[in-house]
Amino acid sequence: MGLMLSPGDDDVTSPDVSWSYTGFNMFREWLAQAEGFTLAEMNGFGGDRVWSSVSTTLAPLLDHPDDDGSLAPAQCAAMLPRLEAITDQRQHEDGNPVLERRLDDVRQLVTVMKYCLEKDVELIFC
Repeated sequence: MGLMLSPGDDDVTSPDVSWSYTGFNMFREWLAQAEGFTLAEMNGFGGDRVWSSVSTTLAPLLDHPDDDGSLAPAQCAAMLPRLEAITDQRQHEDGNPVLERRLDDVRQLVTVMKYCLEKDVELIFC
């Protein structure tokens, strides 16, 4: 069983991205590291650090329940430039299969978020 992020448009042909729960946690840990902090230090992930102490447009994704709720199109729009910048910055580091997997995850997520913006629908966590 796993987690899927998909557009809230009830169209089964819409793009989506999915992970195991462990895989999604590793993805978020990697994104947090790219943003300069450790996810395990954060409130809700075993630590005491409050989310208002970090400055990242990715906070709505990083501090979100795994399989419940959604992100609004405006939140997706705010995160897209940073997600695209991460892939642009990191794509030149060849040969690391874990990095390649993370970059592929980001690209898939960007595709889904762009679709949500085009259709003006929420990004659903299920």
